Amino acid sequence: MKRLLFLLFLFCTQEVFAAHGLALYGNPKLPPQFDHFDYVNPNAPKQGLLRQATTAGFDTFNPFTINGISPAGIGLTHDTLMKTNANEAFTQYGLIAQDVVLSKDKKNVTFTINPQAKFNDQSPITSEDVLFSFNTLKEKGLPIYRVYYQDVDSAEILDKKRIRFHLKNTDNHELPLILGQLPILSKNWWQNRDFTKTSLDIPVSSGPYKIQKFQPNRSITYERNPDYWAKDLNVNKGFYNFNEIRFDTYLDSTVTIEALRSNLIDVHTENVAKRWVAEQTWPEVQNGQILSAEIVNNLPSGMQGFVFNLRNPLFQDIRVRQALTKVLDFEWINQNLFHGLYKRTTSYFDNSVLKAPPMPNQDELKLLNPYKTHLPESVFTTAFSLPNLPSRQALKEAYDLLQEAGWTVENNVLTKNGQPFRFTLLMDTLSAPVWERIALPFVGRLKRLGIQADIQTIDLLQYKNKLDHFDFDMIVFVWGESLSPGNEQSDYWSSVAADTPGSSNLSGIKNVAIDHLIQKIKNAQTEHQLHTAVHALDRVLLHHYLVIPHWYSPTTRLLFSPTLEHPQKHSLHGIDLTTWWKK
Repeated sequence: MKRLLFLLFLFCTQEVFAAHGLALYGNPKLPPQFDHFDYVNPNAPKQGLLRQATTAGFDTFNPFTINGISPAGIGLTHDTLMKTNANEAFTQYGLIAQDVVLSKDKKNVTFTINPQAKFNDQSPITSEDVLFSFNTLKEKGLPIYRVYYQDVDSAEILDKKRIRFHLKNTDNHELPLILGQLPILSKNWWQNRDFTKTSLDIPVSSGPYKIQKFQPNRSITYERNPDYWAKDLNVNKGFYNFNEIRFDTYLDSTVTIEALRSNLIDVHTENVAKRWVAEQTWPEVQNGQILSAEIVNNLPSGMQGFVFNLRNPLFQDIRVRQALTKVLDFEWINQNLFHGLYKRTTSYFDNSVLKAPPMPNQDELKLLNPYKTHLPESVFTTAFSLPNLPSRQALKEAYDLLQEAGWTVENNVLTKNGQPFRFTLLMDTLSAPVWERIALPFVGRLKRLGIQADIQTIDLLQYKNKLDHFDFDMIVFVWGESLSPGNEQSDYWSSVAADTPGSSNLSGIKNVAIDHLIQKIKNAQTEHQLHTAVHALDRVLLHHYLVIPHWYSPTTRLLFSPTLEHPQKHSLHGIDLTTWWKK
């Protein structure tokens, strides 16, 4: 699911006026006085405790920097200027900001803060807080904030409740709505603290929940703020129905499952197909003590895979990456480990209209042709596909590619210039039990080519630090995508992000064509232009073989307590536990 979305704007021929919502293309679907979103139960009771599990500890309550690990659920404590309607791909409505004005020339955007807006210490939210939040996140926050806000020229306080952002690039149509996604921090609480330092001091915050109690690395409980100023706003009706939400930390997912069976937690999302099949035979599922459901989502699957770090000279030759892609035997894995429940991922935007068609059309070629010398020839001549070959043939084709790249076998070891082909697949201790059983057959097949692939497992904090500084050969990673790709693509694939610690450009790709396509996505003025640019980007990424693609499921598999209830209608995003309630 994408964190930031949107915009166009309502204006008449001569004037610009305050809007209750913003949509990237066209107008917001909901009128100014809408009552609630259509995927919630506005009459859901407010009661009870929701018990959830996490397998990650925490050492900070600040989720906005690369330092430390913040607890599960911390987003419940922070509100933004506007809120997304999950059934509109490109639209948001007022939350802390009661309205927004985009100037006719699109050179500035002005937010008016709701006069009722307060932090959880009952202090008012002002323009000073918004300006402080913007500057702090841009200067000291996660790298993605610098990417998102790079086209903002300046911010200007107009009065206590109004703030105006002046924009450098009026073609970045998503930017005003990205500003609408700004998390609002308390200037009074943060201004004399080191924002970059990990801390378990409970901050003053702006969201519907506040931290009630915690034990570092063991448990955290959030309580619904009874004085939350926005609890009756139309964008919040039907949300935040549990009086308390608790996350307990378990050693791994196996222990988590036992906690569910022992009635210690209320809900579990199952992403291991083998376990899901076994769970359907549990007596607790058979007799209704635990409910089981597969809930469809209608979002792009994103890209999960074994990620090559192109900063390693070993992987800079595309023929090497193509060869290793042939080694992964998805069909064997799917049948023998996944009970045939998965589909092979063949796009960064699979399961959606954003997936690139087999061959580029004329509109795509207009974007791609100027960069022909910077792209693989296959982008223009060949439909991307992943191998579905008998094992022997797949390995032969892989070896042929490696030979073309200058690698030969000596004493059963693949070498080049006297150096063996050896790399490490890095995992964290929490996910390793799941991934090792998938990685080991892959490693075994690599060995048949003379390649030594080692699996190294380290603790989560070390793992995060290595990823932040791109200190790895290969990892498992997932890039999430939405129906409205935009500025986040810079963080994923841009040349600048490749050199920015903490960015999501883990592959290290640097390519002027990709940078150009990202800009086209950000500047798209129509849905057709957006789809064309995304198709072109998808095609280019695929033909660069940055990852060995894995698989996806268009459903979310859920086990949950019969004491929980959910709305009859789910949003495009599928499951949203903030709309559920306790019976």
